[in-house]
Amino acid sequence: MKKTVWSLFFVAAVGAANVNAQWKPVEGKIKTQWAEKVNAANPLPEYPRPQLTRNNNWKNLNGLWQYTVLPNSDAGTVPAQYDGNILVPYAIESALSGVGKTVGKDSILWYNRTIEIPASMRKGRVLLHFGAVDWAAQIYVNGVKTGTHEGGYDPFSIDITDALKKGSKQSVAVRVWDPTDDGPQPAGKQVKKPHGIWYTPVTGIWQTVWLESVPNTYIQATKQTPDVDRQQLQVSVTTAGLEPGDEIRVSAWDGKKQVAEQVSADGNNIVLPIADAKLWSPQTPFLYDLKIAVTRKGKIIDEAGSYFGMRRIALAKDANGIQRMMLNNQFLFQYGPLDQGWWPDGLYTAPTDEALKFDIEQTKALGFNMIRKHIKVEPARWYYYCDKLGIVVWQDMPSGDRGGNTWSQQLRVKMPAGKKVDDAHQLKSQVPGLVFDKNRSAASEAIYRKEWKAIMDALHNYPSIVTWVPFNEAWGQFKTKEIVEWTMQYDPSRLVNGMSGGNFFIGAGPIVDLHYYPGPSMPDPEVYGQTQALVLGEFGGLGLPVKEHLWLDKGNWGYRSFDDNEKLFAQYSEMIRSIPDLIKWGLSAAVYTQTTDVEIETNGLFTYDRKVLKFPREKMFQLHQLLYNKALVP
Repeated sequence: MKKTVWSLFFVAAVGAANVNAQWKPVEGKIKTQWAEKVNAANPLPEYPRPQLTRNNNWKNLNGLWQYTVLPNSDAGTVPAQYDGNILVPYAIESALSGVGKTVGKDSILWYNRTIEIPASMRKGRVLLHFGAVDWAAQIYVNGVKTGTHEGGYDPFSIDITDALKKGSKQSVAVRVWDPTDDGPQPAGKQVKKPHGIWYTPVTGIWQTVWLESVPNTYIQATKQTPDVDRQQLQVSVTTAGLEPGDEIRVSAWDGKKQVAEQVSADGNNIVLPIADAKLWSPQTPFLYDLKIAVTRKGKIIDEAGSYFGMRRIALAKDANGIQRMMLNNQFLFQYGPLDQGWWPDGLYTAPTDEALKFDIEQTKALGFNMIRKHIKVEPARWYYYCDKLGIVVWQDMPSGDRGGNTWSQQLRVKMPAGKKVDDAHQLKSQVPGLVFDKNRSAASEAIYRKEWKAIMDALHNYPSIVTWVPFNEAWGQFKTKEIVEWTMQYDPSRLVNGMSGGNFFIGAGPIVDLHYYPGPSMPDPEVYGQTQALVLGEFGGLGLPVKEHLWLDKGNWGYRSFDDNEKLFAQYSEMIRSIPDLIKWGLSAAVYTQTTDVEIETNGLFTYDRKVLKFPREKMFQLHQLLYNKALVP
């Protein structure tokens, strides 16, 4: 027996060595410490969907695929020849892909791989899952088109059962077209010519690809919404292949103790009473387990696991009549970094799961309690770690169709004692009602609406997300009041920060959000605080270039640059020490720019490669405690 196990281990080790010999990262740019830990035979092997788990019958398809780039005139026929190997799920432009090529609107990126599906996975339906593909994807199995998807940030799944051949070996091909900033689709900060705050394009597969075997009747999705005031969890379950007489059983668990259970015939309108709930917060990020099963005549047909947190986010007035952001009916000042979620080696994709978790762990260790996920959506595991570690999240919609924007900040601003509003802000703040909606085409509008809904659906179950941000600094902003109102109605369990940083339609949405560099400052509470919560959605941006940890040696910048760490921390400390006065006046939250350097931006807490923290960790943690003093708010 021992000899057999050793033989299998030896074969696997040799196979992995052969795969790694066919791949190496593209050289020429800085890399994180985790780049060396990437295993081409098994990259990002972790289970990719923590909100709906079936751990016993799935297969990770990350690894080496074939790729080719062809002119955009191809008719969709799966190519017979390929240019070489690409490491999935790293975008083709990234170093970790092993390719490092740009694609653009005039070309098509093709992937191809022969996979093996064992007999044990062929007993029901076989699903092919993609975490994210940027932007338009067509999926072929054994030469048959099995599905399409448009959207660079939401996961999608395709039932490929009917396209499978006899035997275990199957061919999977993926056709991708992504116009980056030449199209109206959400592209975030990607541009074909990176500069300033705009970064390298990301094309194709950038999250995990995986197979799952499910029964003919199976659980497709769940939606769980906590209601703290009523002490209950509202649940809906979406299934496929449900038959008359089937039952859907949902139960909530505190460890090994069952706290509630309900049975439904169709999965709709399930309410679980959660008495004396343990509330989720950054201080106590408690998570309940959720178990879902489909039964037929008493027999379990399919079952899956999930989890939820009991938390409430809402507005309420303080003793001075100023609206405040309240977590679980108590004021919590929310403070955290603007987090772009970019990597020098993987671009949109963290090199490893350990790296993905690192940024969140370090944010918490520095004394922040919030992250603003800026103009990007992360893999599911990122939100899972925020849930587990206790970080509240503001989730931005990735912007698109940005060209031709005109906007004004047009807010009256209040500064800390002894500070004056600079002329540029003062002029903008004096212009009444100067706001603009972009005229987007019908196709452009439809893309935005479809993708924003898909993103909200995909992320609904994560308790850490407390605020949606549909628009940032007027980038592609259109039909503002309509979009903000729709977002509020579609998910009333969260707050909506409709216009972060400018182009305000005053009264649209519950939050008014000022961007002010270097700052800090706040919207004038005497003007806006009676009806809206006041937040500082971006400030700071203090830059410090660190040699040997730069994307480019020249042309780097920050909103204000320093040449040593002591001067940097002294300026940061002065900023933070002025915020308690703003909190007293009515400020509910602030976002510091930013977690890491990104490409030529050097205003991160960390360098882009995450190897250097520019600030003293313990002093930062202690400094930030000044912001959480409950005595600041009556």
